[in-house]
Amino acid sequence: MIKKALVTGSAVGIGRAIALDLASKGFDIAFHYNKSVEAANQATQEAATYGVKSVALQADITKPEQAQFLVENAVEKLGGLSVVVNNVGNFLGKPTSEISIAEWQEVIDSNLNSNFYVTTAALPYLKAAHGARIVNFACAYAQNVVARKTNTAYAIAKTGIIIYSKSLAQELIKYKITVNVVSPGIAENSFDVEKMVPKIPAKRPARLAEINHAVWFFINPDSEYITGQILEVSGGWNL
Repeated sequence: MIKKALVTGSAVGIGRAIALDLASKGFDIAFHYNKSVEAANQATQEAATYGVKSVALQADITKPEQAQFLVENAVEKLGGLSVVVNNVGNFLGKPTSEISIAEWQEVIDSNLNSNFYVTTAALPYLKAAHGARIVNFACAYAQNVVARKTNTAYAIAKTGIIIYSKSLAQELIKYKITVNVVSPGIAENSFDVEKMVPKIPAKRPARLAEINHAVWFFINPDSEYITGQILEVSGGWNL
């Protein structure tokens, strides 16, 4: 596998942690951001300390043409592409009947449609890599089809990612591309961490390093036979 990765939403938070972890493993990294230019530039500087190539690329990937440009720019700057981690996705906690049309569209666009746009744009380059990985992000309860009182749009988008990922996994394995899903629960950088911890059987949030580990499990060259799978990093929450 060539070591060239694009991680969406990687200027801050979980995406940044994943991208830096891959850089520490020798991957050239394209850090994607929409508005956090200063944080993205700082991340590229940190990644460069591992002796890899790193670039910061701006795009609003809820727009298909910008997602296409992001991927093409990443390929040009890195000299190829073998790994895509689709991490972008905004959360909305609001009673279902009170969600506005604009809010609904924004949540679906940022979580589900952006994933589709980036992946579609990346597929020709991933096929050319002759051994590639796609890791998508859902959430800890996305595979459980139950009612949600305050985050319906988000849950629908994340469940859609699971269905999309499984469908792609069946189709793309013949090209030596695996497609898998990491589903975090409450992480150390989540909002309302103190409020949520009592509900988690493990009684603590996930460390970012633990989410990195799950992502790397799917990217690792030894995982080439593992595809269409969901790995929750949730400490037993929402089982």
